[in-house]
Amino acid sequence: MSTTSTRSTTVSPVRNILTKVPEVTLIFWVIKVLATTVGETAADFLNVDLDLGLTITSIIMAALLVAALIVQFRSQKYTPAVYWLAVVLISVVGTLITDNLTDSLGVPLWVTTVVFAIALAATFTVWAISEKTLSIHSIFTTRRESFYWLAVLFTFALGTAAGDLVAEGLNLGFFVALLVFAAAIALVAVAYFVFHLNAVLAFWIAYILTRPLGASTGDLLSQPVADGGLGLGTTGTSVLFLAVILILVIVLTRRARTTNAQLTATA
Repeated sequence: MSTTSTRSTTVSPVRNILTKVPEVTLIFWVIKVLATTVGETAADFLNVDLDLGLTITSIIMAALLVAALIVQFRSQKYTPAVYWLAVVLISVVGTLITDNLTDSLGVPLWVTTVVFAIALAATFTVWAISEKTLSIHSIFTTRRESFYWLAVLFTFALGTAAGDLVAEGLNLGFFVALLVFAAAIALVAVAYFVFHLNAVLAFWIAYILTRPLGASTGDLLSQPVADGGLGLGTTGTSVLFLAVILILVIVLTRRARTTNAQLTATA
């Protein structure tokens, strides 16, 4: 789904260079879902399999995320490797935030879901009032990029809480939860392509829903059969999905270099 305000509007090559985030293409959505899945499985791998515990895992991943975001903010243009590294790390951190609240502090899943939904709504409200747009094609100032990454963080935390609430809190299981969120995304696609739902609104709804979709997928693949999963383990699932992400990022990097070279040649 494109995030331009109208379907007839196109984003110029020059604006593509200035924008700090990628174009919304099929590869974008594939990597996004893969990253959300890795966020779920990698957090469990570090916390449980490596026995680092929630606190140490959270500190390490938060530090890595801060470092990645510093590089992202200092970059003058969209760089696939830097951007998607930040997305993967923020996915893990978003999962850990929810896990800390529910597992360590005992906050109910429905409470974390509501709290993060309110936080995300507040972020969008302040962003819209301040910048007059929520389109990701307008991310070419530091303030807009700050709003963007804060919103992304809250979507991951909210998605983790909502996914766990549906799968575990409501006892529907990982597979049913996956179907629920996949169906919700399909409805958004129909609303956009058939009923002309606003592109920016459609993008952010789909972006939010891909998080619990990825989380449910990660749990379904990695969790033991006795717990409703397929028993592939967090290690294998994380490595497989990270490998696919790496391949796709390499493809995007080569495309970006080709585009930049063509623009330079015609300048």
